[in-house]
Amino acid sequence: MKHGFKDECGVFGVFGHPEAANIVYLGLHALQHRGQESAGIVSSNGERLFEEKGMGQVGRAFKRRNLLRLKGDHAIGHVRYSTAGRSALVNAQPFCIDSFKGEIAIGHNGNLVNAEALRRSLEEQGSIFRSTSDTEVILHLIAKAPQGDLETAIVHALKQVEGAYSLVFITPGKIIGVRDPRGFRPMALGTVGNAHILTSESCALDLIDGTFVREIQPGEMVVITTQGVKSYKPFPAAPPQQCIFEHVYFSRPDSFVFGKSVHEVRKAFGRELAKEQPVEADVVVPIPDSGVYAALGYAEGSGLPLEFGFVRNHYIGRTFIEPRQSIRHFGVKLKLNPVKRLLEGRRVVLIDDSIVRGTTSRKIVAMVRAAGAREVHMRISCAPTVGPCYYGVDTPRRKDLIAANHTVEEIRKFIEADSLGYLSLEGMARAVGGAKEFCTACYTNEYPVPIPGETAPARVAAPHRTR
Repeated sequence: MKHGFKDECGVFGVFGHPEAANIVYLGLHALQHRGQESAGIVSSNGERLFEEKGMGQVGRAFKRRNLLRLKGDHAIGHVRYSTAGRSALVNAQPFCIDSFKGEIAIGHNGNLVNAEALRRSLEEQGSIFRSTSDTEVILHLIAKAPQGDLETAIVHALKQVEGAYSLVFITPGKIIGVRDPRGFRPMALGTVGNAHILTSESCALDLIDGTFVREIQPGEMVVITTQGVKSYKPFPAAPPQQCIFEHVYFSRPDSFVFGKSVHEVRKAFGRELAKEQPVEADVVVPIPDSGVYAALGYAEGSGLPLEFGFVRNHYIGRTFIEPRQSIRHFGVKLKLNPVKRLLEGRRVVLIDDSIVRGTTSRKIVAMVRAAGAREVHMRISCAPTVGPCYYGVDTPRRKDLIAANHTVEEIRKFIEADSLGYLSLEGMARAVGGAKEFCTACYTNEYPVPIPGETAPARVAAPHRTR
């Protein structure tokens, strides 16, 4: 259940498949958890690009007639949640341009921290932007690159940007994938039959009966044509800073991300949490869906039974009508309903992935008490979130993050739990096999790429520091 963090974006590409657009459509379905505001697909028949976009989820954005217009055997796609730029069709990706380098389209997962400065500079040089997205900056930089092939222009452009990016490009005759030198966001290479696949997460390969080949490495560019896959390392090496929150929440549990199974890492978070934050209780209850795997680990580590004490409603529309006579905790009750028979008279350990503002946790605790629980203990499978993310995750501002402004005891009192415990950074590091390759800025305020305009308490992280 989401209650503060917003999904980021997902990218998918295929080369050499006779039903390229349909394959991308299915891949985007599998990546839907990474963005629900808009979706887009751009295909090519080797001569030109074809583009279709729409607002909302993939099934709403595309109808059969849209897919029939997407011709060719290579295509890229994108699902979006806006971390930069408002939610509007003009900001839906992939973005397409037709420059003196030919037609090119781009899909982006991440966030560029120096995009505003680059945009101002480009506008002063005469560039005209049609969107408010940071991604469009990359296309303008490519268009202004010195004469040379497309790959050289992309490298020239990306050496000017700072921040997080996992990118897919398409031109008539090729698709290209690029991951930033720190590797903030994931990207994998796979196959389906004789076709090559690029995807934000490996779970998308399962839906299309594809095969996982490997992860795209930080700082790597792969160029896929009829000649096969060519790999380059055109950027200066940088300390790896993979987003640890991909394992905590964002990636699907059936994905393989940053060299590890996501569901196994989440269970390990739960086992470590049980060691660090034990409590005398009767039952472990996950808050669906993001707390499920950590709860399995907590139950294993603590020896307590696991019960699914909430039923989640998966069929909520974007809007609803609340009765005039207000119902307590109405918004949360639309999504979750406690199973009273499992909670009555019991000491309950609630497991969730995070507490952001605290308001949803407070409502859930109240619901569990109202269902008859004798005690309610909250356990969180990551460290307290004290800073916003600037690398592709839409988080509240620091002043809205409850852990940035209150102690654990103050948070416990606010959510009205009998006890509250977070997993430590050290426990998280043990669960992922060491944290030196992970960005933990949202837990430490130590940012590996300096943020323009960011003031204290943000700090620049020391390279390769184990946190």
